[in-house]
Amino acid sequence: MPHPSPWQRLVDLSLSTDPARRSRTAMALLALALMASGAGVMLLIAHAGVADARAVLWWAVLSVGGLAAMAALVRLGATQRLADPSLSIPQMAWTITSGAVAYVLAGEARGIVPAVLAMILFFGTFGLSLAQMLGVGLYALVAFALAVTGTARFDGSRYGTLDAAYAAMVAIVLLGCLALNLRIQQIRARLQEQRQELSRALALNRELATRDELTGLLNRRHMLELMQLEQRRADRSGRNLVLALLDIDHFKHINDTHGHAVGDRALQAFAATVRASVRNTDVLARWGGEEFVLMLSDTRTDDAADLLERVRCAVATQALHDGGASVCFTVSIGLASYARGEALEQTLERADRALYTAKDSGRDRVVVATLHSPARSLAA
Repeated sequence: MPHPSPWQRLVDLSLSTDPARRSRTAMALLALALMASGAGVMLLIAHAGVADARAVLWWAVLSVGGLAAMAALVRLGATQRLADPSLSIPQMAWTITSGAVAYVLAGEARGIVPAVLAMILFFGTFGLSLAQMLGVGLYALVAFALAVTGTARFDGSRYGTLDAAYAAMVAIVLLGCLALNLRIQQIRARLQEQRQELSRALALNRELATRDELTGLLNRRHMLELMQLEQRRADRSGRNLVLALLDIDHFKHINDTHGHAVGDRALQAFAATVRASVRNTDVLARWGGEEFVLMLSDTRTDDAADLLERVRCAVATQALHDGGASVCFTVSIGLASYARGEALEQTLERADRALYTAKDSGRDRVVVATLHSPARSLAA
């Protein structure tokens, strides 16, 4: 693994390596940078003699220091358990308060403050809910109303008209930010709905890619993947692996006599019966048509044969009703144990031969395939 560069180590040290904290810290540092930039502008105004230099210096220290303290708390993870771990609302409230004070201190240059307010509110628009933004907007309106009123009283009629224009600009900025926030919330809601619809569509596609639509069982493709995975496990651990092929007897006769709708019901009933008769760890899949595959892991051949005999009996005792007629059917089963090192196709081929032996021997029976001797039949 390559070592991080000095720059990367510095970034990790500044922002943290935790993704969530890293994102929150980056936003807090951005807010701090914006405040520091605003403080720089105010200090430039003070240097030009428009505002009281001493008052502006103290304002800059407190304004930037407050946000720096909040950024440090976020970086250190001290806010992780809070409802607002980013301290977005405290940062905005602090910045709005600083902006209102700056409005009073800026003197004739106070016209720049509404632009700073707009930057602050637009910055927060993307991280707050509509209710939070309304609260912040109301606080900003009150804070700047007090600032405008205090400034007008301090300066008298000389700046009264101009202050009214500034107050109107503050109101316009607030209303614009609220309207923008409402629009963003609508877009977010629509995007969230689209993401949910996409997630549902992807889940359905994954289901269709792995499941047989009629029976709800695994399909052939996915079953092959699972069998290959289980084969590798069996090769590593030496555990037993048994594969069984199950074929509904005379299924074509059911379709021809009662119709395909009853045939579909027979497939569904068969799948439900087998699933109810086997263990949770056994995997059943529709292999094609009326043929199914059952995979039994960590199971001895004799135990698998006993289980499949119970499956055969359960299938033979069920019945469907087509109008007044009762539709019964049976199943023939061939099973084979996986021999370590052989291909799955060979195991399935032996199970298939055992299935054909079951068919040729009169159906409705379980036949066990062996490696070096003829298949062994468990007659009904």
